[in-house]
Amino acid sequence: MRVVGATEYGGPEALRVVEVPERHAGPGEVRVRVRAAAVNPTDTYVASGDRKKAQQEQEPPYVPGMDVAGVLDEIGEGTSTDLAVGEHVMAIVVPSGSHGGYAESLVLPAGSVVRVPAGADDVAASTLPMNGLTARRALDLLALRPGQVLAVTGAAGAFGGYVIQLAKAEGLRVIADAAPKDEELVRELGADVVVPRGDDVAERIREVEPDGVDAVADGAVQNELVLPAVRDGGAVATVRFWRGEAERGIALHPVLVVDYAEERELLDRLRAQVEDGTLTLRVARTFPAEQAAEAHRTLAAGGTRGRLVLEF
Repeated sequence: MRVVGATEYGGPEALRVVEVPERHAGPGEVRVRVRAAAVNPTDTYVASGDRKKAQQEQEPPYVPGMDVAGVLDEIGEGTSTDLAVGEHVMAIVVPSGSHGGYAESLVLPAGSVVRVPAGADDVAASTLPMNGLTARRALDLLALRPGQVLAVTGAAGAFGGYVIQLAKAEGLRVIADAAPKDEELVRELGADVVVPRGDDVAERIREVEPDGVDAVADGAVQNELVLPAVRDGGAVATVRFWRGEAERGIALHPVLVVDYAEERELLDRLRAQVEDGTLTLRVARTFPAEQAAEAHRTLAAGGTRGRLVLEF
């Protein structure tokens, strides 16, 4: 079985095709023949060694990839699922050693796998699980009520876009940031107000909401720079493990998507929201799996709108 991973740490050039033993589904598990694997910024940490401490007891290759889509080809004995062999499915993956999304085949907990949205192909479906569940987790932690105001940074990205769409579906007012070239996209995603992105984004948000917003979903990883945008007693959902110092009673909520990795009902709800038009799947470009290094270089160059996807 082919996987794409790093046998030693480095940049994109560390990624290569490696053969590993085929695995089979056990109790509570299913196996997916992967057709598409989305490429996310978090994937770069696996090959670069930024997760070396977490991986130090594991043998290489270290395989990235947190969301996939493909065909269900095996159901473990005694596994409870409404899925059937041959169905097209999507899944969230928690990488561990050679177990990651950049693989021809994956054995996963049944709770991590649902059908692809009707009308979506595997490439498009692979862009939803990780970022969609991360957005869902952020909003659940912030626990805003209809009518409250949410600011979203990194709004043109996959996480930011899903946050905007989910927030609007729940009756929130959304202020989002964007570069000039992304303003139209961010408005189409549903933002009520678009402000210029940059280090002064908090000031721009306060111009719209002088008393501060109720919360920020910080997809741009601006961390302490967004705190002035939040009212006293408000909240910030942070990604990439930032756990800074709170001020003015602001609550900081680190968002860990692994908390929802086996929340099948939540992933299936996201599927339904694609089908009813609440969520939009965005694919920027596809690459053959053998060109994963080039996909990582393209991601690092910036400016990608939508997800890059590897095809197996």
